[in-house]
Amino acid sequence: MDPLSEHRRLLTRRTFLGQGAMGIGSAALAGLLSRDARAAGNPAGPGWGHTHFAPRAKRVIYLFQNGAPTHVDLFDYKPELVKRHGQPVPDEYIAGRRFSTMTGKAEGKKLLAPVEPFERHGQSGAWVSRLMPHTAQIADELCFVKGLHTDAVNHAPAISLLLSGSQIPGRPTLGAWLAYGLGSEAESLPAFVAMTSVTRNTTCGQIFYDFYWGSGFLPSRFQGVKFRGSAEPVLYLDNPPGVDLASRRGQLDDLARLNELKRAECGDPEIATRIAQYEMAFRMQASVPDLTDLSREPKSVFDLYGPDARQPGTYAYNCLMARRLVERGVRCVQLMHAGWDQHRSITTELYNQCRDTDRASAALVLDLKQRGLLDDTLVVWGGEFGRTPFIQGSLEDRPNWGRDHHPYAFTVWMAGGGVRAGLSHGETDDLAMNVVRDSVHVHDLQTTILHLMGLDHERLTYRFQGRDFRLTDIHGELVKGILA
Repeated sequence: MDPLSEHRRLLTRRTFLGQGAMGIGSAALAGLLSRDARAAGNPAGPGWGHTHFAPRAKRVIYLFQNGAPTHVDLFDYKPELVKRHGQPVPDEYIAGRRFSTMTGKAEGKKLLAPVEPFERHGQSGAWVSRLMPHTAQIADELCFVKGLHTDAVNHAPAISLLLSGSQIPGRPTLGAWLAYGLGSEAESLPAFVAMTSVTRNTTCGQIFYDFYWGSGFLPSRFQGVKFRGSAEPVLYLDNPPGVDLASRRGQLDDLARLNELKRAECGDPEIATRIAQYEMAFRMQASVPDLTDLSREPKSVFDLYGPDARQPGTYAYNCLMARRLVERGVRCVQLMHAGWDQHRSITTELYNQCRDTDRASAALVLDLKQRGLLDDTLVVWGGEFGRTPFIQGSLEDRPNWGRDHHPYAFTVWMAGGGVRAGLSHGETDDLAMNVVRDSVHVHDLQTTILHLMGLDHERLTYRFQGRDFRLTDIHGELVKGILA
C-alpha cells in the first residue's frame, strides 16, 4: 500500500483544520473550544451558565403522563357533555379537524360523558373528578391550564414536539436546554435526570424512546441520565474487584490527560463530554448510594406518598426520588409514566392509572411545600394531548369504552415555581372539544417554563448546521396569565 495514498485517504476535513498551518487550523480550533467552553457553563454571556433575568424557579420536575390523560374525565368538566351523552357529535365541532386513523372520520360518533362524577374543591372551586381525590385536596396549590393544544395527532411525534419543539426526533429536549443554559447546582449528580414507570398489567403499548430525554445536536453531556427502576439505578458505577478508589482516581487522571491531548489535536467537543462524564461517574459512585438510601426517610413520608414509594420502579418511588434529586441540586427531573393510552379501557385502566399516580403526584407537591422547596421548584403534570369527548367503540359495550387521541384541547396542571396557585386558565367549548378562550400552544408552554427559569426562549440558542436553533423554533408566546 502506498503510504502517501493511505495518508490522503485518512486525512479528514477535521484533521486538516486541526493540523493545518498558519491561522485556519488555529482559528477553527479556537472556535470549537470557545463554543464548548460556553456549553460547559463558562459565563460567556446570558444563557450560558446565567439567567437572562431574575428566575421564579431554580428547578423543574416534569411529571409526564405518557399516552395522554383524558381531560374530559379528569379536569375539564362539561355539564353539556353529560346532558348529550349518547348523541352524535355535532358537525360544527369537528369540521375541518383531523383525528387519528383509529377514529377516521368523526361524523356520527357518539358523545361519551365522564365515567365518574366531578366535584368542586378548595377556595378556588376547581372541578376535579372523583378519580383524583388526592389531587383534588391540593387544588388550591395548582394552576390548571385548560387551553392547551398541539399539532401532532400521534404519540411519539406529539411527545417529541412537546419536549423538544419538533415532531421529528433529534432536537434537544427541555431538560437538555436547561442543563446547557443554566448548568447544574449539583457537583456529584447530573443536571438532567430521567426516570420511567409503567402501571402494572397495563395493555398500553406506548414505549419510552431515548430521544425523549436526548440532547440532540447539543454536546451529549447535556442529555438526560436515565435512572433505572431498580436497586441499581445507574449501571457500572461500582469499581471492579481489586480496584480501590485511589487507583480509580489515578486511572481517570491519566485518561483525562490523554483525552486532553487528543482534544487539543482535533478540537472535537465530544472529547470534553467524555472527560466530564468520566468525572461525573466518579462522583456518582458516592452520591448515588446516598441518594437511593431511603432508610433515613421518616414514616410520615411513606404515609404521604403511599406504600409503593418503597418499591423501586414505581411511579410513587420515582416521585420521592425526584424530591431527593432536586434537594441535591439537580436542575431538571423528568418522570415519564406510561399507560394512559386508553382506546378501549376507560372503564378499567383509567382507574388503575389514577390510583397509581394521583396520591404520589399530590404528595410530591405537599412534600416540596413543607420543605420550603415549592416556591422555587416548578412542577408540571400532563401528557402530550387529550382524549376525544366522543367514544371509540360502542356505547353498548361498556367494558371496552375508550377515547381516541385529541390534539385540539387538553389540560395540564402546574404548581410552585412562580405560577399562580388556585387558578384555572383557559377554557374549552361546552363539549371540551376545542379551545375557545386563552389558547396555549405547546410552544407557549415551553416559552413559559423557560421564562420561569429566568431564560428568554429567543435568546437561548445554539448554532448548528449554519443556523441558530432554540427549543421553541420560531414560535412561542409567554402565557402571562398564569404567572404569580
